[in-house]
Amino acid sequence: MTYPVTVVIPVHNGASTLPACLNALSGMRNQGAECIVVDDGSLDGSAGIARRAGVTVIELAECGGPARARNIGARAASHEILLFIDADVCVHEDTVKRAVRVLTEDSSLDAVIGSYDFEPAAPNFLSQYKNLFHSFVHQHGCSQASTFWTGCGAIRRKSFLDAGGFSEQWSRPSVEDIAFGAAIRRLGGRIRLDPQLQVTHLKRWTFCGLLRTDIFDRAIPWTTLMLSDRAMPNDLNLRVDQRLCVLLVCVAPLVALRFPVLAFLAVALAIVLNHTLYGFFAARRGWWFAIRAVPMHLFYFLYSGAAMLAATAWFALRTKPAPVLSILPNP
Repeated sequence: MTYPVTVVIPVHNGASTLPACLNALSGMRNQGAECIVVDDGSLDGSAGIARRAGVTVIELAECGGPARARNIGARAASHEILLFIDADVCVHEDTVKRAVRVLTEDSSLDAVIGSYDFEPAAPNFLSQYKNLFHSFVHQHGCSQASTFWTGCGAIRRKSFLDAGGFSEQWSRPSVEDIAFGAAIRRLGGRIRLDPQLQVTHLKRWTFCGLLRTDIFDRAIPWTTLMLSDRAMPNDLNLRVDQRLCVLLVCVAPLVALRFPVLAFLAVALAIVLNHTLYGFFAARRGWWFAIRAVPMHLFYFLYSGAAMLAATAWFALRTKPAPVLSILPNP
């Protein structure tokens, strides 16, 4: 069997994970799948690693961000299906085959996205928490997805070009895939979330790295994007119950001194609303892990709410008010 798909992988200083990523794809490359690695100004020899693996390498002189790198890789693709993955993931044995099959069997679909699996590689608590939480969110998302995901997402090349590719306004990994998914949906396109389309995440998270990513690369630009589009989908991290949790956790410290019981009840309700997630953690890593995840998850709601509030205020200050139309006749 041959696979009519081009796998596009942007990489910037990814030498620690790129070998495993490319090794996981070696079987598919032997069966006709094309692999293009776009080296985005790396200084750690990532391009050489890719060349030694025998894949096509496009080397960029300076870093311009993964959105630009993916666009360049997509334009160089030979096949009609594009599969985007990150340089810090490993595909499963059936990942490429499944992505191709989903798009081949349903001609009405423009794209399909997947999920991280339940076995993130980095063993530290923060990495296990963050990656398993991401997996849980995608495993419980709407099958008719409201967004695209470049961690593991396949799209027809024509649909990619019709949507204009990824917005290159972000020079770091940010919300370019979310903006791209919105563009596909505005054109009437269909994106499916397939929970069985999985990859293993290799990233090791640190506390500072997590805060930087969640606040400055996700929450703030995502909030700005939603305000610009005037749309907030009831899906993934933005489900109504999750918005309520943000409100509860952010209100709790504001009322804690005067109304401590009310603050306690607000936090307790946020925990109850996420009992399914904590049960998932317990089933995968035990109850001690789940218990430790609770305060981390509440902190996630707190800083996400603060970031969204800051982004809303900044958006309001930057946005010019609409002109007021006078009903009086001109003099």
